[in-house]
Amino acid sequence: MADIEKMAQDLAYLMDRRAIEDCVHSHARGHDRFDVDLLTAAYHPDGIDEHGAAAVNRGPDYAAWANAIHAGGCQLCLHNITTHNCEIDGDVAHAESYVLVGLLNPDGRTVRFINGRYVDRLEKRGGVWRIALRRCTVDLLIAGDASILDMPQFRAGGYIKGRRDQADVSYSRPMTLEDDVDRW
Repeated sequence: MADIEKMAQDLAYLMDRRAIEDCVHSHARGHDRFDVDLLTAAYHPDGIDEHGAAAVNRGPDYAAWANAIHAGGCQLCLHNITTHNCEIDGDVAHAESYVLVGLLNPDGRTVRFINGRYVDRLEKRGGVWRIALRRCTVDLLIAGDASILDMPQFRAGGYIKGRRDQADVSYSRPMTLEDDVDRW
């Protein structure tokens, strides 16, 4: 009987893990497709998204903000989720997903790449995993060269800067919007 209970626990963990990854992936797809429903469904109604100190949005408001930013700054965008780490503790999960975003500039001849991470606290409510808090890091921003990271326009955004130690935002437990972080 212990084997069956262990298998049931393992299956529940795998189902939760898959649902969390599906949430993260559908959010990325929602960005690229300007799909308000997909983006909004990734967040709990009281969820928060921080894309830098200058861009903190409630989950239900995030899609309109993101779509306007992308429409104004590029012809096309592609959000690629790569490395995905996840710690599940009951109905709360802490996930870190690496993201590579390609942006085709309005001129159609140049492109920018943003490398960073989505650091999420997800919660399972009513049997559904959604984002309660998302904090985005920008670890690389490439436009021919990396000097763009020193531009005043970029610095003014207050993006979280990644660290190579346990002071990085991904180690915050429980993660809150008030956590002290390094910014560009």
